[in-house]
Amino acid sequence: MASYNRTFNLTIADVDMIEEALRARGRELSRMRLALGSDNPAHMESIRVIEDDQRENEELLGRLHGQKIFYRPKTSTYVSG
Repeated sequence: MASYNRTFNLTIADVDMIEEALRARGRELSRMRLALGSDNPAHMESIRVIEDDQRENEELLGRLHGQKIFYRPKTSTYVSG
């Protein structure tokens, strides 16, 4: 049986592209959810599926963010912004 590749060689640009695609997908899911509305009981199953997809999407974005290492200079005072 085949095993999973646990080593990935992604550049920062690759990760940025993945994040932007996930954000675009999140925007589209939000539009779909708003278009369905919550007043029609026939749409409840579709709404549940969309909300589950939105949750998965946001969790993946969170995991990507959690793996980043942000630069903070060690030799001088850090001023953000």
